[in-house]
Amino acid sequence: MSTSTDRSLTRRTALAGMGVAAAGAAVGGGATPAAASPAAAGTNKAMIGPVSGRRLHVMSFNIRFDRDGTLPGDADYWPERRPLLRELLDLERPTILGIQEALHEQLPAVLEGLGGGYDMVGYGRDGGSFGEYSAIFYDASRLDLIEWDQTWLSDTPDAIGSATWGNEVTRIVVWARFRDTRTGKTFIHANTHFDHESEPARLQSAAVIVGLVERFAGLPVIVTGDFNAVAGISGAHEALTAPGTFTDSWDVAQRFASREWGTFPDCGDPVEAGERIDWILTTPGMMVHRAGINVWTKKGRYPSDHAPVQAVISL
Repeated sequence: MSTSTDRSLTRRTALAGMGVAAAGAAVGGGATPAAASPAAAGTNKAMIGPVSGRRLHVMSFNIRFDRDGTLPGDADYWPERRPLLRELLDLERPTILGIQEALHEQLPAVLEGLGGGYDMVGYGRDGGSFGEYSAIFYDASRLDLIEWDQTWLSDTPDAIGSATWGNEVTRIVVWARFRDTRTGKTFIHANTHFDHESEPARLQSAAVIVGLVERFAGLPVIVTGDFNAVAGISGAHEALTAPGTFTDSWDVAQRFASREWGTFPDCGDPVEAGERIDWILTTPGMMVHRAGINVWTKKGRYPSDHAPVQAVISL
């Protein structure tokens, strides 16, 4: 990946004048939790699929970057994963989708899978189209974009490519304010990818996400991400689910659309009761009707090394 972007540039300088349209062109539950079977492997059956009425279908998906040096037949060979990613997204059609690890050349596959009517916000973590994206895709026929921004998870959040908390890899958060045309309600969606090595960086990043609750006081906030931290036992999860902050959608769902699979099977078969490092978080007051971890596969191949996490939510 290119890292040639001048890191002394600020976010405002680099992103000024670059509109959302240009970025897009580039590229019923019961009260008692009940387990359900996972999405049928290799079939055209969605785990959740498009939703109607007032509910939002939210998805978080680390799609695995297009890694140099992979060969046909390799588990993460992008040309062979691309049609699987498109097929899965075509089945599920979430209202909003937060992706992680996508490179610029992978973005068109996401939009193609979602079909017409979707837009995106976000830039590469190295500025412009460089580096991995933590972009937000949304159903523009339903959601009106009011504003959005991207900041770097560091002591200098406006500095492109900055990493100051012990992490060697640049990390970002993208957030957007939407108005739901079906309900007239406004909400915030934030999408992020925490560091995979530095615990201090993950804790600092969690504090930034918690700060969104304070910044947008009174508005519902939904957070999607690959947090590289295990739900229930990590400092990052504890900080993000402290009283008055967020709830983990899996912990409060009325019903489940899958078993509790680990979300990082690494292109292998999923493990029940495995580690959940990808989450969907919501501020208190939102209803989580269903939650699921999607282990859809086709002919033994998976779209990514991560399993997407999904939830059906009412604001």
